[in-house]
Order: sequence, then structure tokens, then C-alpha cells
Amino acid sequence: MAMDIPGVSIPPAHGGQASGGIRRAGLCRAFGLLFATLLTACSNLAGPEYKRPDAPGKDTWMQEQSARSSAQEGIESEWWTGFEDPVLDELVSRAIAGNLDIRVLAARSDVARAAISQARAGLLPTIEGGMATDTFKSTGVPSTTKYSTASEANWEIDIWGKVRKGVDASEAEFRATEADWRAGYLTLVSDVSSGYFQIRQFDEQIRQQQAAIDRNLQILAVYQAMYEEGLIPKTQIFQQQAETKRLQNDLLELQRLRRLTENGLATLLGAPADDMIVPRSTDREMLGVVSVPAGLPSELLTRRPDIIAAEYRVLKAHNLQGQARLAQLPSISLTGRGGSASFALSDLLKSGTFGLSSLVSFPIFDPNVRARIGISEAQTLLAEEEYRRTVVVAFEEVENALVNLSSRKAQRDELVSRHQYLETVSGEVAAQLEEGMVSQLEVFEVERTLIDAEQDMLANHWQILRDTVVLFKALGGGWPNEVVGLADQ
Repeated sequence: MAMDIPGVSIPPAHGGQASGGIRRAGLCRAFGLLFATLLTACSNLAGPEYKRPDAPGKDTWMQEQSARSSAQEGIESEWWTGFEDPVLDELVSRAIAGNLDIRVLAARSDVARAAISQARAGLLPTIEGGMATDTFKSTGVPSTTKYSTASEANWEIDIWGKVRKGVDASEAEFRATEADWRAGYLTLVSDVSSGYFQIRQFDEQIRQQQAAIDRNLQILAVYQAMYEEGLIPKTQIFQQQAETKRLQNDLLELQRLRRLTENGLATLLGAPADDMIVPRSTDREMLGVVSVPAGLPSELLTRRPDIIAAEYRVLKAHNLQGQARLAQLPSISLTGRGGSASFALSDLLKSGTFGLSSLVSFPIFDPNVRARIGISEAQTLLAEEEYRRTVVVAFEEVENALVNLSSRKAQRDELVSRHQYLETVSGEVAAQLEEGMVSQLEVFEVERTLIDAEQDMLANHWQILRDTVVLFKALGGGWPNEVVGLADQ
């Protein structure tokens, strides 16, 4: 029956089709909206977006003046060149090229990079193919051979992002190994620099120790002359000889320590011990102290390679935890099969069979899924605690380096003042010797005290250089800042 509307005539059949089409369209939109809502809800099962773990923080360093004056400065990438020592520069270059620990870290990074490709392979379909022959023989009947081919393509659709979470975890581990390499690089450069400065200090100490021995031999000669004149007992000669032997023993000890340090330096360069000799320094001029910008504590979290590596491993654990949770959702896979069979090889490809199937599997009861979730949650907590520990240790190392450097510099001022006083005394005693007011023996004693003061100044200077290297290392060297979670996006 037609519906009469002024100016419009709609046949009954046409009206039914239109209303049915509208209902079908609305139903499709409803199902689409429901599916999108379900997809979003299931995707959120992986957990919230990654956030840096909470860790103890600092606003300023203990040595605030040093930090404020240097906060806007940066650390040069090749900071060791600031000491302006060509021998040190060459040793560092050789160590970077030949150190075995660095090579091991680089190899681990290559393994982690290859693991990313393996994880990404889960996003792609797998295709397999093969050929077979079957020969049949019965008594009294000629044998027959059947030829067949078969192929199969299988693709598990990563609709919830489970595979993608695994890829993200592999990428985070690769970034962590890169940071491990940078941390190893920084440790290597620091160890080479400290070892070289130690050898330079030994060279100066050996030279001054030999000077002290020569001075004691002169004193011994004076004592022997006085003994022959009956002015002193022979026990005083024995006492001076014992002192000389002590100094000679100390000289042998310094030479032994220098050799051991040199062997350690050879190992850092990737060479066998005793296969490298650092030339003895004959230049008495000591290297200048390089100023180190301390920066702000917050910068340490994005600059120190070991902290960055620890946080990337938190990110890795976070992604693996999300992947374990998504394993509770259904999996959808498509499988395509094709093949052919013939008793004649020439007819094998003339006909074939093809098929396509889909499968939706639900993990109704799988205790392994719940177990993996529990393990991933525990591993995430472990990674977060290791990150916090790394941060706290880093703060301590920077604070200790700043305190040591500040204290050594204050001690240097005291040692310089002491040396100046002894130089004044030495000059006055030398003048008194010319006037016959003191003996040569008294002059020797003052000079020996002056040598001891010079050795203390020397040890302080090289210690300041080593403390400077330690501070460079503690602050993360010259590596640029990196924000985990943003760098790989």
C-alpha cells in the first residue's frame, strides 16, 4: 500500500529497501564502534605509558660554588686533550682502538642489534614450500611414482601489539648496550689517564728519591770525616748508612710500582704486559690542572651512560611486562595453503589446490600466561631498583670527586706555603754557611727537608690531576644528554 504524502509518492517495496539499508548501515557503524572500543580497551591491558622511575633526587651539589659557576658550561667530547700532553693523547687513541673490553661491549651491542631484526620478524608472515615423491610397488604390478608440491603461508596478525612490545623491548636492550659501550669507553679513558699520571708521578718521585740518596751519601761522607777526627761515634755513621739503605729500598719500591702500573696500562691498550714501555719523563714541568664544569644534579640522569643504560633496561622490562599482559588476549592467524599432485612430473604444475583459513584462539586456561605476567612484573621492579641504586651511587661519586678535588686544592695552598718557608730557611742557612756560622751538615739537613716538601707538593699535584679525571668520569664525560623513551621515537 502506497503512503501518500503531499508532493511525494513512495512505493511500498522501495520504502522497505531504504529503511532496511539504513538499519544495516547503522548496525555496521555500531559494530564498528564496538570493535574499536574493544580494541582500545584490550590495548590498554598492556599498562600505562612508560615513565621514568622515581629515584632520590638532588637540587645542588655540596660544592655549590663550583656547580653554580660551571652550570652553563659543557664537557668537551675529548676532554683529556685539555691536559695538552701528546703522549696521553696517543695512549688514549691506542686504547680506544685496541682495548679488548671495549671490543666485547661492541660485540654485545651487535648481538642486541641483531635481536631487533629477529623480534621484527614476528610482524611478518612465514612462507614454507616443499616437494615430495612417493613410489608405490605391489607384487605383479609395475611401480608408480607420485609427484607433489605444497606451500603454506601463515601470518599471525599483531592486532593487540604483542609483537610490537617485543620489538620495543629489543630496541631498548640495544640502546642499553650502546650506553654500556659509552660507559666502558669513559672508564677506559679515565683509567688510561689516571695510569699515565701515576707513571708521571713515579718518574718525578724516582728522580727526587735519587736526589735524596745522593744528599744522604754526601752527609755520610761528612760523618765519616768527622768520625776520623774523633768528633762523632761510629754508631752515627751506622745510623746514616741505615737511612741511606732505607731510601734505596724506597727507590726500588717506586721502580717496582711504576713497572706494575706500566703493565696495567699495556693491558688497557690491548697489548701483553711488558710489551709497551712508557718513556720516562725528563721534563720537570708538571701538567696544568683542567677545570671541570660540575653541572646540575638533574643533568646527571641524562648524561651518565650507566644511568642511561639502567633506565633503558627499565624500559625493556616495562615493554616485556606489557607483552606478557597482552598474551591474555585472543590471537588471530591467517593460513593459506596450496599444492598440486601428479603421477607425471610434466603434469605437476597443470593443476593445483588452494585453501585459505583463519583461526581465532582464546587462551581460556594457560597457567604459563599468568606465570609470565608475574615474572615480568618482578623483573620490572628489579630493574627499577637497580636504576635507583645506580642513581644514588652516581650522586655519591660526583660528591666525593668534588670534595676530594676541593680538599686537594686547599692542601696544595698549604703545601706551597710550607715550601716557600723552607726555601727561605734554606737560603738563610746557605748564607750562614758562607759566614761560618753553621756546618755543612746543617745545610744538608735543611735541603733534605726541602726535598721532602717538594715530594709532598708533587704527590698533591698528580693527585689533583687524578681527582680531576675521576670527576670527569663521574659527570658522564663528554657524552650528550639522552632522554630515555624519547630518543627512540
